[in-house]
Amino acid sequence: MKLDFLEPVAHKGPWASVYATSGPPDEASADRRELTWRELCRSLEEQGADAATTQAVREALDRTPPDAGAGGLALFAADGRVALTRRLDRPPGRPEAHWGELPRVTPLLETAGQAPGCVVALVDRSGADYHVYGPGATEDEGSVEGRDWPLRRAAAGDWSATHFDAAVENTWEENAALIAGELTRVFHDSDAAVMVLAGGGRECHAVHDHLPDELRGVTRISSHGGRAAGADTELLMADVEAARMEVAAQSTEAVLDRFRAGRGDGDRPTTAVEGVPAVTEAARQHRLDTLLISPAGPDANREIWVGDEPDQVAVRRSEAESLGAQHPHAERADDALVLCAAVAGGEAVVVPGDGSADAVPAGGIGALLRWPRSEQEESADR
Repeated sequence: MKLDFLEPVAHKGPWASVYATSGPPDEASADRRELTWRELCRSLEEQGADAATTQAVREALDRTPPDAGAGGLALFAADGRVALTRRLDRPPGRPEAHWGELPRVTPLLETAGQAPGCVVALVDRSGADYHVYGPGATEDEGSVEGRDWPLRRAAAGDWSATHFDAAVENTWEENAALIAGELTRVFHDSDAAVMVLAGGGRECHAVHDHLPDELRGVTRISSHGGRAAGADTELLMADVEAARMEVAAQSTEAVLDRFRAGRGDGDRPTTAVEGVPAVTEAARQHRLDTLLISPAGPDANREIWVGDEPDQVAVRRSEAESLGAQHPHAERADDALVLCAAVAGGEAVVVPGDGSADAVPAGGIGALLRWPRSEQEESADR
């Protein structure tokens, strides 16, 4: 997952971090939302949040549409204003409110989902409507229209049927090529990593055949849904989510493969590290390429020392002070390292496992590096 969206919260707090559910737009759910949101704001007050920031959180919750998303939303506020709102792919384990020097961002990586963006195209013979789905919301939409005549074959027995049918075939192929070209542009302009085509089987396969090679490999064809009114949207969206999850799983496994290979065996440079000390060192040196986190691992809630700047991180207070931190404070390692990766232009991946000795990474925190560690660094760690 790219972390650039966290830049608005990657500075000194204190921060209010709120994870809330939304639910269906009915009266009973509205009552539950009111009680939940009231409790979240009360929790912030009890933790020491200032009145202006608590009020900003409450107003943002009140403005949230009841159908904002089945998963809910995350809010991050400081100094009397909400700096970041993010819709969630799935609801948090329970609604939570945190008040602290750093925003509580790690749960966002889990609940906002790692499933990539997806271009969904509803195709027929004359054109296509498309939507670009990102984490939790529709991010873009549009349509492309081809020629609308001739689209249907001539009646059997017509003296010009052969010639007319050839013209119809040409129209279908031209439209398929036009649709494929537009979808290719949309795909490359978005953060999507997968595409789903829905509609008539022949039309979808024709568009698929006109896509560039690299897009054909990440394009799925759904047998549900379509451009016509009344098409089955629910089953189509199930296919879309399955495609997104499939690509996400493949991406995570590819990262884990790189991590396993990068740990080195004595003959190769080490391009991957694990454990809080080694990852913290890489973070302050701006070497984090991809941060690997297992939220169930024991290292996730281990504390490290953080200064006023995101890269002032250390496992000991004295080390943080040597970096120029005037008043370092202890924070959760996972949140501090995620924010450090965000300001350095890195990425993060939530990996399965409990961080046990045979898990990858051990302890639950690891990283792929932008350049290898030196032999001196390896010896210092040993």
